Amino acid sequence: MMVDLSNFSDERFDAKKWINGACKARHPEEPVEKHLADVEMKLQAHSEEIAASLDEQSSSALLRVPRASRDVIRVRDDAVVLRSAVSGILHKLKKAEGSSAESVAALARVDTVKQRMEAAFQTLKDAAGLTKLSASVEDVFSSGDLSQAAETLANMRHCLSVVGEVSEFANVKRQLEVLEDRLEGMVQPRLMDAISNRKVDAAQGLRHILIRIGRYKYLEQQYTKIRMKSLRRLWEDFDSGKGNMGISKVDSEKQLGERQPATIGAMNNDTYISFTRWLPQFYDEVLLNLEQEWKWCITAFPEEYKSLVPKLLVETMSTISTSFIARIDVAMGEASSGMRTSTGGLSDISFGENLRSNKIKTKHMERLIELHNMTGAFAKNIHHLFAVADMAVLANTLRAIYSPYESYKQRYGDLELTILSAEISNLDLRGAVPRGVGAQGVELSETVRRMEESVPQVIVLLEASVERCISFTGGSEAEALIRTLDDTMLQYLAMLHETLKSLRSVCGVDQSAHGDLIGAKKETGSDKREVHGVNLLDMVSDEEEWSIVQGALQMLTVADSLSSRSSVFEASLRASLARLNTTLQISNVLASIGQTRIFGADVNGSDELSKAGAATFDMAALRLIDAPEKARRLSNLLEQAKDPRFHALPHTSQRVGAFSDAVNELVYEVLILKIRYRLKDVSRMAIWTLVEEDNAFSLPSFSAYPQPYITSIGEYLLTLPQQLEPLALGGGTTGLNTHADASTDEAQFFATEWMFKVAEGATTLYIEQLRGIQSISDRGAQQLSADIEYLCNVLSALSKPTPPVLATFHNCLTTSREQLRELVKSDTLGQLDMPTARLVCKMRHVASD
Repeated sequence: MMVDLSNFSDERFDAKKWINGACKARHPEEPVEKHLADVEMKLQAHSEEIAASLDEQSSSALLRVPRASRDVIRVRDDAVVLRSAVSGILHKLKKAEGSSAESVAALARVDTVKQRMEAAFQTLKDAAGLTKLSASVEDVFSSGDLSQAAETLANMRHCLSVVGEVSEFANVKRQLEVLEDRLEGMVQPRLMDAISNRKVDAAQGLRHILIRIGRYKYLEQQYTKIRMKSLRRLWEDFDSGKGNMGISKVDSEKQLGERQPATIGAMNNDTYISFTRWLPQFYDEVLLNLEQEWKWCITAFPEEYKSLVPKLLVETMSTISTSFIARIDVAMGEASSGMRTSTGGLSDISFGENLRSNKIKTKHMERLIELHNMTGAFAKNIHHLFAVADMAVLANTLRAIYSPYESYKQRYGDLELTILSAEISNLDLRGAVPRGVGAQGVELSETVRRMEESVPQVIVLLEASVERCISFTGGSEAEALIRTLDDTMLQYLAMLHETLKSLRSVCGVDQSAHGDLIGAKKETGSDKREVHGVNLLDMVSDEEEWSIVQGALQMLTVADSLSSRSSVFEASLRASLARLNTTLQISNVLASIGQTRIFGADVNGSDELSKAGAATFDMAALRLIDAPEKARRLSNLLEQAKDPRFHALPHTSQRVGAFSDAVNELVYEVLILKIRYRLKDVSRMAIWTLVEEDNAFSLPSFSAYPQPYITSIGEYLLTLPQQLEPLALGGGTTGLNTHADASTDEAQFFATEWMFKVAEGATTLYIEQLRGIQSISDRGAQQLSADIEYLCNVLSALSKPTPPVLATFHNCLTTSREQLRELVKSDTLGQLDMPTARLVCKMRHVASD
């Protein structure tokens, strides 16, 4: 066993703990006494070794003490001598510092005077040179050497900057400005010739001249002005009919068909080409021109080409922007009418009261996106061509390229809402169906079928709208899109509610009744429902009646389909928003907004801004950088969309639930309608007050049979499951699996759920009628007990327990008048409903106390 002696030096050393640890470390088969003896022997050996080592080291230390004392004394003497020498040196330095400070101050004053004298000499020299240059500048101009003239004017400006605001040279300053303008005028024709004919050497020399006199902006203006002419000519060729090269006359005739298009500008119909087919050609030609300009400017203007050529494109797009927008409108007019017109797009539509006009259609937006995609392809090529340009220059170039579409993007929410509203308005939920008595079932079934088919149609419209938003705006208008989708769904749900409301009369349910609280006593509403029910049930056959029931039950499929599909769409919308968070890199956008210098300003090598905006060469991101508040709102929206509990369409989810409730309410009213009609006069039936007739013959007493009203209700309740199960097995019902392989158990659950609901409602209505009976004879009690017993048997057959109130009615009516009071008093176990029992006693004129 190895003994670790370091533990013994610990202040918290516990001897008992150490011994116990040593015992645990022994071999299991080794006796404890032997192990402890070995440990003790090893500890004793170690202690002897430590004592011997301590004696040896103590003796050695004692021998070294005298020698160390002599070394300390010698070092102390050396320190005293060194201190004395350092004091002498410090004293000498103080004396030298005092005398040298005065010398340095004198030298500084001399140097200042020298600098002033040199500045004065240079100023006088520049003044003399300025006078000389001013006198000789005309000779330089007369020589025709523009480079020398530029150099002279540059020297004059330098001399003026040195001389400063001296009144004697004020006229020279005015003369210099005139001379610079004069030189600029002399450079202009040569510069135009050099740029037009691509003379590299001449262009470089003239560039140097303009830079020397501080007129580089003039070079940009002239270059842009000259080179823009060819690009503008390409744009104007569309109106002149020269832009259809490469497209055959047959293709043009296919576009026109039998109609003659209205022309814009001087153009022959035989050479017509649509703007949609012409735009890619224009972009190709522009790209080819810019590539040539890029190559030439690299040689002619090697320091400015990165900004010069992009500026040419920016200025060109700025000048044609208005015309571009007009042609976009014409192209969208072609999309809907198939011919070229001067109107028909979006710019001629005023928003506000006419927002929901049918002028804007899906075809308009599809054509707009098609043109936008063409521009996007051109922008990618430009980005590749200008890849070495400054980031701010690239961003401004992209803004210029997409500028014709900006007004449409700003109004995107309104445009999309108008399109979707028109599509929703075109849905025909009722259609041309037969109406009148005997055709209610057909009308109801057809309407419900149209409602069910409209749900997936609307979801497809909404999904297409999401795709259009991402394709056109890149998701930058996601906030407006969500508002539009929510408003559209509200419009559609309002149509469903109106249709549902109109079906109440078809189903025989009063339109003024909203909600049937089971057993609620609303006299006016009940009367109206009953009167309407009488008219319907008296005039339609049993087959038609069950057809109405089947149609009403089918509405549950509509509610379920709407609920499930809207939930799936909302989940898909959240997923799309989550993808936008990655696509737009919204964090980088917000970082770029947070910089003091954003895109469009001079970044001058700002590394942080470059990194923050590295991914913002997408137009959607650039739009958000230009609109900080919109970017922050969109960032909050995308952050909320990460939560699966987030409702992207908050109002829609609420209204869908309300629609489902309204459907369930209407279905219940339809299913309970026949029962309500059969029970409407039960409390006022004359049979309850009939008395036994005196008879001379002793006839046996027969059991009463249930009356037709209750047997009709029983037969209806027993037949109802057969009407429910086929619908449940077909899937798509509330509370049921919507897949094709819906199980029989689930179908049975659906049928049982509604069966119980109708049976409970029937029982409640019946009890309300029973409570309305004012007086009942013994014969009436016998008949009523038979009716109640029949209903209880029906409920039992439907696996529905008999309510205590109805059971109390049956027990109290079955009991004779003589025993009724005793029955009520003897109910100590609470088997009777006491208020009901007292009511029966009152009806049978028996004192209950």
